[in-house]
Amino acid sequence: MSDLSITGAGATADPNAREAPPASQVRGYWGNVWQRLRYDYATLFFLALIILIVASAVFAPLIAPFDPNKASMAHRLKPLFFRDNILGTDEQGRDILSRILYGGRTSLLMGIAPVVVATIVGGLFGVVAGYAGGKVNTIIMRGMDVFFAFPSVLLAVAISGSLGGGMINQLITLTVVLTPPLCRVAETATSQIRSMDFVDAARASGASTTSILFNHVLVNAISPVLVYASTLVSASILLASGLSFLGLGVSPPTPDWGLMLSTLRQALYVQPIVCAMPGVAILITSIAFNLVSDGLRQAMDVKA
Repeated sequence: MSDLSITGAGATADPNAREAPPASQVRGYWGNVWQRLRYDYATLFFLALIILIVASAVFAPLIAPFDPNKASMAHRLKPLFFRDNILGTDEQGRDILSRILYGGRTSLLMGIAPVVVATIVGGLFGVVAGYAGGKVNTIIMRGMDVFFAFPSVLLAVAISGSLGGGMINQLITLTVVLTPPLCRVAETATSQIRSMDFVDAARASGASTTSILFNHVLVNAISPVLVYASTLVSASILLASGLSFLGLGVSPPTPDWGLMLSTLRQALYVQPIVCAMPGVAILITSIAFNLVSDGLRQAMDVKA
């Protein structure tokens, strides 16, 4: 009798054949992340909302119905749906919808650009501190602890007040405020990774420190850093809006959500709904970024 077993109509199984690897191993880590993210409909919805908000800011010159800086004293503080002013007008008769669309450019730039720069700078410092340890870790992390001694809002106000207003100074301020927490996350992740077996194996094989940092440590530490960075976008938008509200951000008449709230607060009892529109834009954008970061964190909490 043959030793081969029948597995189908006339088919035989090879006893030496290996089983196919699980689908999770075929896809790899980022494949698993996308596989989980694609079925998270809430995250995808808010991600689409963020894309819509960014697109509306980028294409504001094509979408905005009016010039955002064109004033009309005859049409000051008009309500919603006044003629062609869907969201009403501000204290100088400028169209609120147009200013919100253009203001999204400044607010999103202040929310995303400082986080990107802080992620690069803080991530590199954190990886070096976590991998080197010893005195290098002490010098870098104690320097970052100086900034942790102050609340982020107070630190941002102090730095911005010292540098003065303006978009460039606001970008510098937010980058300085956001770098220490990202450095801390990167340092913690690197300290855990550097003692793992694959790092010891790379070190024993004669790989250089630079090669180990970029090819083994950094690629594994980047996930928690990116997840945490995504949570800071909404915080950066709120900080930037707060600085503009206090007069420490961009200068008038540049459209900015925080600056619009500051100038409209005097008319709060005249047209409260119209005055709240920039705040609604800040709220929706912040919530969208927060929920997307939560979904991203859950999706990235998988093993390859």
